[in-house]
Amino acid sequence: MQQALRVIRNIGIGIGGIKQGIVRRVAASTQLAPSSRVPGPSRSIAPSSPSPSPVLPRLSPVRFPVMPHLLSTPHVTPHIFGYPGKYEEPQDNGLIGKDLEYFSDAGFDMSKIHLKRNAPVAQLYEDAVRYEGAVISSSGALINFSGKKTGRSPKDKRIVYEETSKDDIWWGPVNIKMDEHTFEINRERAIDYLNTRDLVYVFDGYAGWDPRYRIKVRVVCARAYHALFMHNMLIRPTEEELANWGEPDFIIYNAGQFPANRFTTGMTSTTSVEINFKRMEMVILGTEYAGEMKKGVFSVMHYLQPVKFNTLSLHSSANVGIEKQDVTLFFGLSGTGKTTLSTDPRRQLIGDDEHVWSDHGVFNIEGGCYAKCINLSGEKEPEIYNAIRFGSILENVVYNPSNRMPDYDDVSITENTRCAYPIEYIPGAKIPCSSPNQPSNIIMLTCDAYGVLPPVSKLTPEQASYHFLAGYTSKTPGTEDGVLEPLPTFSTCYSAPFLVCHPSRYATMLAEKMEATKANCWLINTGWTGGKYGTGRRCPLKYTRAIIDAIHDGSLAQADFVKFDVFGLWIPTTCNNVPDELLDPRKAWSDKPAFQKEVRKLAAMFRKAFSLYEREVSDKVRLAGPVA
Repeated sequence: MQQALRVIRNIGIGIGGIKQGIVRRVAASTQLAPSSRVPGPSRSIAPSSPSPSPVLPRLSPVRFPVMPHLLSTPHVTPHIFGYPGKYEEPQDNGLIGKDLEYFSDAGFDMSKIHLKRNAPVAQLYEDAVRYEGAVISSSGALINFSGKKTGRSPKDKRIVYEETSKDDIWWGPVNIKMDEHTFEINRERAIDYLNTRDLVYVFDGYAGWDPRYRIKVRVVCARAYHALFMHNMLIRPTEEELANWGEPDFIIYNAGQFPANRFTTGMTSTTSVEINFKRMEMVILGTEYAGEMKKGVFSVMHYLQPVKFNTLSLHSSANVGIEKQDVTLFFGLSGTGKTTLSTDPRRQLIGDDEHVWSDHGVFNIEGGCYAKCINLSGEKEPEIYNAIRFGSILENVVYNPSNRMPDYDDVSITENTRCAYPIEYIPGAKIPCSSPNQPSNIIMLTCDAYGVLPPVSKLTPEQASYHFLAGYTSKTPGTEDGVLEPLPTFSTCYSAPFLVCHPSRYATMLAEKMEATKANCWLINTGWTGGKYGTGRRCPLKYTRAIIDAIHDGSLAQADFVKFDVFGLWIPTTCNNVPDELLDPRKAWSDKPAFQKEVRKLAAMFRKAFSLYEREVSDKVRLAGPVA
């Protein structure tokens, strides 16, 4: 008996030995130089035996994915140091016949890699925690880190210049040309990298809730985090739809862990995000930021909808009235209140970011939401806060390691902290995310830090086209010394980074649809009033909500309007539950000369920004902007 106890003690498999052995090895791993740390999931933590001993029953190797050094450097992901090993229990790929032929023909070595197609959420959780350093938050969401890239890389975005699409693309700094040969090189590089992984994830889902206009999207990636992200953001097929999936319409090869070769023709860095419309494929190298996949799908829909389907794709949120079933579209750049204002207890949410307006109504492109988490609280945004639960992804969010509570105020990793969750997690979401009704109201949101645009104004069809093309808002100064002026931003069609066709194409379609449906268009300023940033105040949210309520009940359209000179906007003289003096910025400012100075300054910025599109629009649209 004593001899047996000595054996157990020496080998270290006693109850205390297991704990102490693991702790000693984890502690030791933090003392190694970075190049020496190899805590990959295929490595077993097994204590050594000092001398030969009797053979005991074989124990399964202990896999220990937790990496304490990630707490101090959360941007470092463990796959950089180690990779998944072989699996003890081979599982079925879920692919047969032509599906397997597709992967073989695409260059995948099916004898080496293991495919997981549309894996269950729980299984993706297990893999992300086990192999990628992910953490389960206190509310059940999966906390993931995207590596060094914590946002999109617009300067590294490329579109392949080829005969089938070259005449429809808006070439320039947004859509940079790439030749077909370079795309083939990078595509092969991505597939070669994926062939080195023991585990490759595949997710098949739809983009677009209307079956007449939707496309089948296939994502091929090496991270469970990316597979779960697209599981949330695409529309999840039923078991029957998946069984009869057939050929995908668009494929994403995400090898973001592996860098692009910056010496390849056309590459400017080790990051490359590229789309080939002839092959209907996307390749990602050198960035693990999941938002690249979401916006890649949006770019494809921005091409297909107007070019192939003659429908209008929009960067907007949308909701529908519960009683009247009236649809409202909200256009707006980041920080204007698009998500907040489209969330209304008296209305159903169709979607918060990407939509298509067709002759058959409005439908959401996505199956989920990708919300910002910075300074998130249950009091300010309860719908988003409560959606962060099992199945959701928290991206680059700092957490307390002792209790796994996320700290939404901590921006030490990035200010662009995000949460991706299925749209079903929002109470009041309309499922399916579509409406057969044409929009009754279109709301263009701007955050004017100069404080000269009125809180609300009614736009003529020509003014609607002008402001849609201008896409104006302001980024307010932060806390850095020397930043005294707000930064004006003009993002045409409220989606410049994602446009594929020329902006005038989308603006013309919008004008035609507004004319056909007689939809009202409103410009709402959620920015400053009574003075510019620093002297005025932000327009209170309760008044902005009251304005939108008046739009929806029809009372604002019946109000009397006065013309706001210089910009030519029509301002209502009254609005229910909003002070009259707030509606007219000329009255809200006490310093009249300062007001006129800021008006002229902003008007000059508009004219300069719009000069890019003057040749593409009618004289009526060109003259609908501010005058000197």
